[in-house]
Amino acid sequence: MQSSLQIKDLQLYRQGTLLLSLDEQITGGEILTVMGPSGSGKSSLLNWLTGTLPNGFTATGEVWLNDKNVSHLPTHLRHIGVLYQDALLFSHLSVAGNIAFAMPKSNKTGDRKQRSEKIEQALGQVGLAGMGNRHPDNLSGGQQARVALLRTLLSEPKAILLDEPFSKLDTQLRVDTRQLVFEQIRTHKLPAIMVTHDHSDAEAAKGKVIHLDL
Repeated sequence: MQSSLQIKDLQLYRQGTLLLSLDEQITGGEILTVMGPSGSGKSSLLNWLTGTLPNGFTATGEVWLNDKNVSHLPTHLRHIGVLYQDALLFSHLSVAGNIAFAMPKSNKTGDRKQRSEKIEQALGQVGLAGMGNRHPDNLSGGQQARVALLRTLLSEPKAILLDEPFSKLDTQLRVDTRQLVFEQIRTHKLPAIMVTHDHSDAEAAKGKVIHLDL
């Protein structure tokens, strides 16, 4: 079955004033880009999708993921991963520990070894082979971004949201990290929504672009 993320008849309000209206469907491997100035509702859209809309905001509409209405499910049961501006790695855990923290748990014998092997294989795929025992604070910004990506992917999300995850990286690192993230989204066939201020992000995503106004 083709994976998909659908926003049905969304009307998002801030203190009773209509902020945005959306009706979109994103299929696996596609990246929908949402652009707009601060205060236009980009982050609020992502909050609504993950079930974390703050006080002062209300919404009507539904979130459908793989033909299932997840609108009323708690955040942890929606299986929607998020990459943020900051890597948000746990400083008390190793690189491998950060990734393992998000992975689905299993009670099977030998599961710990399988998880370790899966983490090491994933680290190798993004140029971080042998870094599982490293402390995240000792990594560069680009390396931290790759660990955050692996933590999200190995949590086995059914869709992924990108909340300006490249905005704090310098130009070349931004290009390389963005390419890696988009490749992984397409390889895993995940529907994705990215919010950004940067036109180069939108061009690189090669998908539909929605512009929000204040």
